[in-house]
Amino acid sequence: MMDISLHDAIYTRQSVRRFLDTPIAEADCDSLLAAAAQAPSPHGRQPWRFVVIGTGTPRERLCDAMSSEWQSQLGNDGSDANSIAIRLAASRARITSAPLLFLPCVDLSVLDHYPDAQRQQSEYLMAVQSIGCAIQNMLLTAVALGIHSGWMCAPLFCGETVRKVFDLDAQLIPQALIPFGYMAQSPMRRPKRSGSSLRVNVNE
Repeated sequence: MMDISLHDAIYTRQSVRRFLDTPIAEADCDSLLAAAAQAPSPHGRQPWRFVVIGTGTPRERLCDAMSSEWQSQLGNDGSDANSIAIRLAASRARITSAPLLFLPCVDLSVLDHYPDAQRQQSEYLMAVQSIGCAIQNMLLTAVALGIHSGWMCAPLFCGETVRKVFDLDAQLIPQALIPFGYMAQSPMRRPKRSGSSLRVNVNE
């Protein structure tokens, strides 16, 4: 673990898209998961599971399944064939080249159950919010370990497809793909909004 402050971890974290083929140590993988486990969660249920997707065939199967669905969605959106091909190739490279790849899932089996749909939906939204906290813990821990990462939301658009690829339990709802590795190319950093621009004042 590097000697780095929380402030530096927050402000130096980057969304990296190209990784070296240097493997991630198993101990570092365990550290990322341990950090995720420290996140706040609704009713203390910790309703998350992190599927570790191995290199090679498992990722190729995932890419093939998601690409088919994404290609159809992009075509319906009006994207031309060349643009679609470029985007699909970039995503495939990012998924297949990362030394370590997590598929974070919300685990419905541990959520509280309510008789009405509105509260049940709120329970699910709390779980989704909390998995974001767990993922952020992982991203900041990665910085402290000298590891780079990213956050891909593709499974949100084809969750059932992703679940079927790995024959996951129906109670596990895919939320993202989080690749980890050592940076091969610095990303183009988009400017962040100022903190003051996020503020909304409510006055009497």
